[in-house]
Amino acid sequence: MAKPNPKTPAPTTSIELLGARLQKIINAPAAQKAHAAIIFKTADEAQEDWDQIIEAITETDGVYVTFQDDGAIRVYWDVPETD
Repeated sequence: MAKPNPKTPAPTTSIELLGARLQKIINAPAAQKAHAAIIFKTADEAQEDWDQIIEAITETDGVYVTFQDDGAIRVYWDVPETD
């Protein structure tokens, strides 16, 4: 008898919810095509979570963040060359 596939647990903490939201934005087809995404902090998201996520993004090789005048961030990334 085949075992059911384990499901990924739903995010439960505020930082996990923020991470899931940003992942959805970054994985959107338009962002993938542009290799960039503009992301805004929502009013219900903690500044501490937002700062922690931005720090994690900036520490990732090949991923960059620029801060926009309106408070948003622009996340963009290098695309590895294929042979």
